[in-house]
Amino acid sequence: MRKGKGLWIALGLVAMLPILALANGAWVTAGMPTADSAIWLIDNTTGGEVTGLHIEFSDEVTIVGKVDVGGNIVPVGELTGTSFDFVGELCNLGTVIFEWQPIDAVPALVQWLSGTNPVGAPFFTSVQILGRLLAQGIVAAREADPAGMTAAFQQFFADNADYLASLSESLGMSLADSLMPIIMSSPAEGIENFFNTVIGMLGVTSLDDLLNGAVDFSALLKLVGLQ
Repeated sequence: MRKGKGLWIALGLVAMLPILALANGAWVTAGMPTADSAIWLIDNTTGGEVTGLHIEFSDEVTIVGKVDVGGNIVPVGELTGTSFDFVGELCNLGTVIFEWQPIDAVPALVQWLSGTNPVGAPFFTSVQILGRLLAQGIVAAREADPAGMTAAFQQFFADNADYLASLSESLGMSLADSLMPIIMSSPAEGIENFFNTVIGMLGVTSLDDLLNGAVDFSALLKLVGLQ
């Protein structure tokens, strides 16, 4: 994989970037783009060595350059598509610098891996990805700690009692009564579909609007490791 001029410039600055990213609470950051390519830096802030990286985009991109600092991870499969996996080793606070096209492409999901298991909180930028992560995390919590999962949902309903009551009335259904049987028995796909249905009914399309809107998702985000 080539190392473009933009990547070499980014590499010259990389010694300070993990420190800046940690200070800002960010580990996936956009760098200075080239004339026609985006430059993004992905820092390993998981606290330990990682052995893989998963990246997804909403639309097709081509990865045209990569530089590893603190290890080496190599692509599995083609470098054009919407989903990419890399395997190898990268030390804690190591960084991978990517160059991809089109220049305005933003990753929808970035997740470090240890073996096949996700490690650290994922980076995500869409409502749809949040729905998938919540569904997968809820199923995992249901199997590993059902009492903790029930407590988290009780806290979620308590945190949003007034709003959910008003919303249930406007939707013509009790969200609590509709949600909990699905939560307790459905596979991740069923939970994700229910989430997307409710969000669609609300007309929410922006992740920022969803997470900073009237509903407090903190209890559920903590439950599934997204906060």
